[in-house]
Amino acid sequence: MSPLPPCPKCGSAYTYEDGSLCVCPECAHEWSKDAAAAVVEAKREVRDAYGNLLQDGDSVTVIKDLKVKGASAVVKVGTKVRNIRLVDGDHDIDCKIDGIGAMGLKSEFVKKA
Repeated sequence: MSPLPPCPKCGSAYTYEDGSLCVCPECAHEWSKDAAAAVVEAKREVRDAYGNLLQDGDSVTVIKDLKVKGASAVVKVGTKVRNIRLVDGDHDIDCKIDGIGAMGLKSEFVKKA
């Protein structure tokens, strides 16, 4: 379940769903769920370790040695990763790394190249 956005009229965080609408209990403002989903999607930002905004297709560089779970491989500092894809979740970058394959990275361990 995705979190509901705050009320666009008063900013209250206590919004709830009522059928196909979102409702604010503090000011009684009602708006459609589609508008609420657009607001949540618009606020999704992924930033690297230095605060730079990342987008799909960017290239990034790994800033820390990263152990790969389930394998004896290590992603070394300075490894450049091209054509990233942003996803929701704990590991918010999907990518392919040469010599290792497809994997997920956390944005806190990369910098924009």
